[in-house]
This record gives sequence, structure tokens and C-alpha cells, in this order.
Amino acid sequence: MKSGTMAPYTLHRRLGSSRGRWGRTGTALLYLLLIAAAVLQLLPLIWLLIFSLKNNQEVFNMPPFAVPAQPHWNNYAKVWSNGNIGTYFMNSVWITVVSLVLTVLLASFVTFAVTRMRWKGSSFVLGLFMVGLMIPVHSTLIPLFSMFQKLNLTDNPLSVILSYVAFNLPTTIMILLGFYYALPGEVEEAAVMDGCSVNRMFFRIVLPMTSSVLATTAIINMIYNWNEFIFVNTFISSDQYKTLTVGVQNFIGQYTTDWGAIGATLMISILPILLVFLILSDRIVEGIAAGSVKG
Repeated sequence: MKSGTMAPYTLHRRLGSSRGRWGRTGTALLYLLLIAAAVLQLLPLIWLLIFSLKNNQEVFNMPPFAVPAQPHWNNYAKVWSNGNIGTYFMNSVWITVVSLVLTVLLASFVTFAVTRMRWKGSSFVLGLFMVGLMIPVHSTLIPLFSMFQKLNLTDNPLSVILSYVAFNLPTTIMILLGFYYALPGEVEEAAVMDGCSVNRMFFRIVLPMTSSVLATTAIINMIYNWNEFIFVNTFISSDQYKTLTVGVQNFIGQYTTDWGAIGATLMISILPILLVFLILSDRIVEGIAAGSVKG
């Protein structure tokens, strides 16, 4: 071999080593960016936890992330016992669950009828539901309040539940559509050949097959229903039916505001959603990925 030339295997080895170093560097930078993004996401939660352990003087006189020398854990006991937060918490739970079940079940009915059954007007009906995505929520408050007032449903949890179901149906149907279109028709054909009725096929075959995307829609609906403020604040006036998002206003007075109690209430309202999301986060990704590809 002539001097000044390099054997092919030596050149290949050096190129491979260079690519390996760049690959490891890129991976390290990616992990650093992800860690930085995670820290930025956690900072508001950490700030809220510290905020909930302060009194009014410490809130205004201490740095935002400074932990007080004596954390005021009694803020949590105070809001639960004196602030009626226990009642608001249970109202949030049962209103969220009832609205969620009705929304997911009705959306599954509609999606099954539109995608798996042949009937005139199915496209028109689907279009009507999709129009709901373009209607601003705030533009409907006055008409809804007037309608519920005529039906004697003001200051009634049913008005909130019906509003949640109506506004969550279009989004839930849109998420379910892609998954239902991807379902294999052979399974349903085999069930029909065995004498399975439509109702039994839906509840015994189709619903179990769509469990992953149903988990996704359930979590999305739960987050919206749990955090919703406008409908409850507009339609509900008595304390026995208020939810956590509205009940936090009890600590805002005309002359004084208990900021520590507000922070404790907000922390209590965040924890259930955060725990459910952490437990079912894999199902969310699975459902979104499954419903985004047709065929």
C-alpha cells in the first residue's frame, strides 16, 4: 500500500467512532432539554405547594420559592373544616363522574351508529355534531341560563351536567372516529353470523375493543369537567351544589383575602387530576396513537 493512503476499514472505523460520539452528544442534549422542560412544568406545582403553606404576611414579604420557617399545614385543615371544601370536593367528584360516563357512552353510541351502520343522514348528523366544535362556550351562557330558568333547572346540578355533556360530545366523537374507522369489520360480521344482536355486539365486542381510546376520552373529559368554572358559577348559587373551582371564592372577602387557604384549596383540587393522569398516562398515549392511524 502506498504511503499517505488509509486502509478502508480504518477509515470506516474512524467515521463510525465520530458518528457514535455525535450520536451520544445529541442524546445527551435531548435528555437535558427534556429534563429542563420537566422542571419548568413542575415549577408551578412546587410554587403552589409552598404558597399554600404561608400566611398572608409571608406571601407578600417572602420570595416566591422561599419555604416558611414554620409551614402552615393547618391551612389544609382550615379549608376542609371551615371552608366547606369537603362538600365542594364531593360535588366535583360526582358531577365529574356522571358527566363523564354520560358523555363517553353517548359519544360511543353516536360514533358506532355513524361509522358501523348504514343509514340515510349519517353524514349530516355527524356534521351537526362537528359544528359544536366551532361554538364558543361563553356565547351560550345567556341562552342556556334562560332555558334552564324556564325549566326550573337553575341552581340544580342537572343544568351543569347537561352543559358538560353537550359541549364535550363533539370533541369526544372526533377522538373516537379515527379508532372506530380502524376497527376490523370481520369481527362484527362473525358476531352477526353467530346471531349476535346489535346491542349485544356493541356492549360485548365493540366497547371492549375501544377501551384504550375510551380511557383517553375519559381523562380528557374528566380534566375539563373538574376544572370548569363558568357553568357552575353561572347556574349554581347555593353552597350545597358548588364545586371546588367555585368554592375557592369563599376565601376572598370584601376587605381581606386568605391567600394561604386559597393555595391549599387549589392544591387539593389539583391532586386528584394529577394522580389519575400519572396512573393512566400510558393509556392516553396508547389511545391517541391508536386513533390517529386508519387501517
